[in-house]
Amino acid sequence: MNLCHQIHEELQEHTARIILGQERVTTLMLVALLAGGHVLLEGVPGTGKTLLVRSMARLLNYRFQRIQFTPDLMPSDITGTNVFDQQGSHFYFKSGPVFTNLLLADEINRTPPKTQSALMEAMEEKQVTIDGVSYNLPIPFTVFATQNPLEHQGTYPLPEAQLDRFMLKVFMGYPEKEQEKEIIDRYARGLSLHDHEFAELKPLEIKTPLEKLQEEALEVTIDETICDYIMRITLETREDQDLYLGASSRAAIHLLTTSRVLAALRGKSFVSPDEVKELAKPVLRHRLIPEPEAEVEGITTDEILEGILTRVQVPR
Repeated sequence: MNLCHQIHEELQEHTARIILGQERVTTLMLVALLAGGHVLLEGVPGTGKTLLVRSMARLLNYRFQRIQFTPDLMPSDITGTNVFDQQGSHFYFKSGPVFTNLLLADEINRTPPKTQSALMEAMEEKQVTIDGVSYNLPIPFTVFATQNPLEHQGTYPLPEAQLDRFMLKVFMGYPEKEQEKEIIDRYARGLSLHDHEFAELKPLEIKTPLEKLQEEALEVTIDETICDYIMRITLETREDQDLYLGASSRAAIHLLTTSRVLAALRGKSFVSPDEVKELAKPVLRHRLIPEPEAEVEGITTDEILEGILTRVQVPR
């Protein structure tokens, strides 16, 4: 069993003590972390988005910060600012919550574009610049931003250029009926929604640094036929009649990188078309813009991608 697969198994096992029915979301979050990307989580309130990110941070023994995005949030509330020390008669930098490992940007679309862009610089450059001085962020640094798909009043939708900064867009839905029954039974037995200690959730005994796990994922073989498969999917999004804007080269690279990581998490030494097909929607759905006619007809990007994956021949 390779290290990536072992950590994936342990993470799933321990996370299930806290939250049920989100195994796939947990896997995709770990994929983004090892691939060095960021995740846009979309789901209705109460599905456990915050709880899941907090649990992952605790299990992996990473620093965690949460920012509640509001209309009056300022860029300095995220990045930090220079503060004047009256005793020493000098300015010193007071770091903001962005200086962490796992950052939960809660309801990111509720803050104006100026504040959103401050976070986007940190996501892209892994640093923040205050008064001309750059400060490096910790390693790893991964943003898990959340959006509520139902409420649009008073929101500032992320523009396409900023959406492209997210490696994955993941839908977090309701658990299955049996899993939800188990959740209700757990809390009926006296467990608290705000108490992590009830499950004795302790950091995993990981002696391998993140860089080593990333190197292991990069060692996963990816055949030329798989690269060609990814390219053909990308090109097909640019030629689809229902799409105004197709996938970029960055999107194709992200699809390749995440497919490698997912294969490593599954204990495989090579990438198969299954990993590519499974990650095509999370990687591409937020980067595509449907034609106005398709939007009027209610055709979603996921439905368009499903048609593309059906048309593009799968390599043997």
